[in-house]
Order: sequence, then C-alpha cells, then structure tokens
Amino acid sequence: MEQLQSSPTTAIQRADNRRLDQLRPLRFQNHIAPYATGSTLIEWGNTRIICGVTIEETVPRWMKEQSVTGGWITAEYSMLPYSTLQRKQRDINKGKIDGRSQEIQRLIGRAMRAAINLEKLGPRTIWVDCDVLQADGGTRTAAITGAYVALCLATRKLKAEGKLAENPLLHAVAAVSVGVVDKSPMLDLCYTEDTAATVDLNLVMNAAGEFIELQGTGEEATFTDGELAELLRLGKAGIRELLEAQQKALIE
Repeated sequence: MEQLQSSPTTAIQRADNRRLDQLRPLRFQNHIAPYATGSTLIEWGNTRIICGVTIEETVPRWMKEQSVTGGWITAEYSMLPYSTLQRKQRDINKGKIDGRSQEIQRLIGRAMRAAINLEKLGPRTIWVDCDVLQADGGTRTAAITGAYVALCLATRKLKAEGKLAENPLLHAVAAVSVGVVDKSPMLDLCYTEDTAATVDLNLVMNAAGEFIELQGTGEEATFTDGELAELLRLGKAGIRELLEAQQKALIE
C-alpha cells in the first residue's frame, strides 16, 4: 500500500500556497452582536461565522422533570442563503432542519458542554448560535472555535453582573480539520481541498490535551494506523495554535 508523504514541507501545491502544516489566517472580532451576552465574528481563511451566546434564566423541561441540577448549553447552526456560491435554501422554507446542520449543532453543543461546569452555571440555559456568513471549508470547526470565545465573553459578563458566584469554565476548547489530499496529509482544509480529500478527520480538543470528539472518514478510501497518527499529529499542533489565538483574542 502506498504510504502518505509525512513531511510538512512536501512540494505539493495547496490551493492557497500554504504549507501542509499551516493554518489559514485567523481573526476574531468580539462583541459583533451588541444584544448578545457574548459574541464574536470568527474569520478563518474565507470562512466567516458569527457566534453569539444568549441566556435564558430557566432550564429545559426534561431537566426539571428528572430533577437534574445545574444548567444546560444548547446550540443552533445555520448557513445563510448567500454563504455559498449557489444560494442555500433556508431550513424554514423546507419545513425541517437540514440533516447536516442538525449534526453540526449537536456537535457544537457537546463541545461547549465539555468546556463548562454545568453545576456552577446554575439553573439557566446558554444558547449558542452559529451563523455562517461565508463558507470555504471547516465551518463546523470554525463554529466550535468561535463559540468558545463567545462563551467566555458571556460567562465574564454574567460574573460581572453578579449572576455567577465563580467562573464555571473548565478548559478552552477548539477544533480543526485534517485530511489526506493527493496522498499528502494536510492541516485545515479549505473547500476545494475538502472535496478532493480521500480521508477527512475533524478533531475537537481541550487545552488539557484531551479529545472531546473525533470524526474521521475514508472517502472511498481506507487509512492505516500510521496515517491516522500523522493526521493526529498535525491536528494537535493546529489545536495548540488555535488555543493560543483564542487566548489572545480574549485578552485583547
């Protein structure tokens, strides 16, 4: 079986001339939505997503019925009609949520719940809304990475208002994509690379170096233990950079 080219300096030409181990440019614009408790616009390459957090001073009915203490975090994800080259129909016009959108918003919710102590949150619900303004690959990973920044800003505001006795956050959370294109492992795939990938893997991790979720698929292909190890190596390095970028955005 042909093995992957493992060197990040391999001469393969990427769509945007990056190294194989290089993230796309990343920028956060905080407080983009003034009425949200916390918000940021994450610009990751040509992918742009507004992540906003709002608070409800109640918990879902199932928590009350089952006498579950603490709070809850839930997420919604949507791609705006003009976020792609061809207009994307709104879910409301189809009468049901798109299956992909449902999968992604559940992933965002799981990732954010892993970032916070729900008991310390108290009996309230945090809503995380991620709206894609422009999609060029990696929207789910960008949504998670941006959502954590918005969540931090929201908890800071709640604490400043005296609604939280202590900081409920545990570890920072970020996500990144890796994949195999033309037999070469790559970090942070843009859309053209993602569509050409024979292996696609999304990593969600925290600042403690722990995995929250791994989503890996061979697209009409298989991959070995060694190939998986190389993809994980690239992904972990990318996560470290993303965590640093989040920390910088929250300090600024």
